Amino acid sequence: MKIPAYTKQNTVIQLAVLPVYIPLVNWILIGNLYWSDWRIFLVTSLLMFGFIYPHWFINNIIALEYHRLYQHPNQLVKRLIYTVILSCFNSCLFTWIAYQSFGLAGFSEYHPQPVRLAWGLSFVIFTVIVVTAVFESINAFEQWEKTLRETEQLKKIHLQTQFEGLKSQINPHFLFNSLNSLSSLIEEDTDQAERFVEEMSSVYRYLLRSNETQLVRLSDELTFANSYFHLLSTRYGENIRLEQAIDDDYQEYLLPPLTLQLLLENAIKHNVILPEQPLHIHIETISAGHPSEQTGEPGRLRIRNNLQRKSTKVLSNRVGLANITTQYRLLGGGEVVVQDDDAFFTVTLPLIRRN
Repeated sequence: MKIPAYTKQNTVIQLAVLPVYIPLVNWILIGNLYWSDWRIFLVTSLLMFGFIYPHWFINNIIALEYHRLYQHPNQLVKRLIYTVILSCFNSCLFTWIAYQSFGLAGFSEYHPQPVRLAWGLSFVIFTVIVVTAVFESINAFEQWEKTLRETEQLKKIHLQTQFEGLKSQINPHFLFNSLNSLSSLIEEDTDQAERFVEEMSSVYRYLLRSNETQLVRLSDELTFANSYFHLLSTRYGENIRLEQAIDDDYQEYLLPPLTLQLLLENAIKHNVILPEQPLHIHIETISAGHPSEQTGEPGRLRIRNNLQRKSTKVLSNRVGLANITTQYRLLGGGEVVVQDDDAFFTVTLPLIRRN
């Protein structure tokens, strides 16, 4: 078993408590005799230190291990019960052994007193409870600070993602190509031109509304992706193709907004799109068991496109993928897997189950 690592609060608490704890527990166990002779004071203090230090080390392992096993706030009571019971048993055992060792030190003035041992063990149990409470309080404060930092970071990433999505839509090239396509449609097919305007308005409406929530339904994200792809297909025609294989059971699952738009934009930005080299984009759900099952991973969304890299280097700040990965990490949604095998570029996203 891997021994849990010491934390800063373990060291601080130990250094603060042990110098006070050892004289107190020794005084309770042997009374004023502890202060009456410097030899008794020194020997019993060393004996107690020799037993207290390893018992404290074991208590630290117990506390850290149960923090690892029961990390969720809802498991606090269970974690406290196990930690206090095991730590009290361990502390009482080592204190009893230390008390027995006093009789082997050879001091004629020392006489064991069961009543003092009982009081000593009571003090040990009280100390364990107090130290555990302090440990949990420090840990709760650190978790609160961490959550606060992550919440602020998530807000920042969310706004940056929305900005990247909007920036790609108000890009002069995108607007010029969209308006040029619309101009051609007005002359050739008014019905198609009307649909183009509707899809374009749907895209912008979704973009402007995306800052209202940190997670959206897969069905809503797919609807937006289809509207966005309609604009692209009007421009590129049959040179760009989108295929979908979405299990209906996953339509209500969640993911960060604008995820699909950023990935579609990424595919278009970095690949050649020509009649003889069409770009194929495939979106599908991958099941790791039926969604109704409560154990295991519920499923993932995979977005794949064939690779036909542009010969000229494309300027990219790589913010899109980085933002998606960071959002999933901060939301606790799972790992984003990115694969590039020179034939296909694949991004696999966890689908988040609605609580």
